Amino acid sequence: MAVYTDVAAEELAEFLSRYDIGELLSYKGIAEGVENSNFLLHTGKGHFFLTLYEKRVAKGDLPFFLGLMAHLAAHGIRCPQPVATRAGDVLGTLAGRPAAIIDFLEGMWPRRPNVAHCAAIGEALARLHLAGGDFAMTRPNALSVAGWRPLFDVAASRADQVQPGLREFLGAELDHLEAGWPQDLPRGIIHADLFPDNALFLGEKLSGLIDFYFACNDLLAYDVAICLNAWCFEIDHAFNVTKARAFLGAYERVRKLSEGERQALPLLARGAAMRFLLTRLVDWLNVPPGALVKPKDPLEYVRKLRFHQGVKGVGDYGLAMSGHVA
Repeated sequence: MAVYTDVAAEELAEFLSRYDIGELLSYKGIAEGVENSNFLLHTGKGHFFLTLYEKRVAKGDLPFFLGLMAHLAAHGIRCPQPVATRAGDVLGTLAGRPAAIIDFLEGMWPRRPNVAHCAAIGEALARLHLAGGDFAMTRPNALSVAGWRPLFDVAASRADQVQPGLREFLGAELDHLEAGWPQDLPRGIIHADLFPDNALFLGEKLSGLIDFYFACNDLLAYDVAICLNAWCFEIDHAFNVTKARAFLGAYERVRKLSEGERQALPLLARGAAMRFLLTRLVDWLNVPPGALVKPKDPLEYVRKLRFHQGVKGVGDYGLAMSGHVA
């Protein structure tokens, strides 16, 4: 859970003097970010984003994130690009935090994704997976299955304060996931956090993917499972198989899932639900003083996890075992 770092106008103006983006006209914080401090800048040459990287983002990972965005853009994936200073640097320091300026993408994220949005995300995710195939840098996923037990241990003693019986529920599910997690599926670069608020649209046309600060190397189908959780449930947390069918169908028109990936998808979806349940639970129980962003409800992912526990096979997600959309 991020706490915004305050930036004084004079300090920001001095920071911007290293760039060729014009004089600062105005700036404002973006309240939706929960990992970093984000600001929308208006300068003499247009609009830009300023990101101050908070404690959850390791400074040593920033070359990976910034390099990945440049690589993906070179392969036709529309995503923000770091802006270099006149000296050629894309990373600096502002208000005691590592900081970068990113170019501005037009569009808005969909508050209520529809079938067309889900199809666009499926296609974009598959293209991202293919485009990342020759990216030279690597970054392990600290929030994959090996990282969940430590999160559980942090939250376990107070989990039942959030929902009675939650500690036992999570412990049993973790045992199941750790015992059965697949190791031999196709791997590569994944976004790992492609929620609706990290995708920009102009109407129903995707205009860009943003926020690559969880990107890493992991199972490609795990990224698919994250998106099933993020895009294919309604506000009341009911699963929408029509959206899932559109998402998976569009993905497979670009990159076919292997039979092993299809068989593993229900378990991967349970794991993806567990990952976001645990990070939300830890944040919910540990709101720092001065936080300007309300933590997200972990119980949303309890309900999603229970749905995935009842899935009998990929047909329940609208995908046939043959690889053709059901």
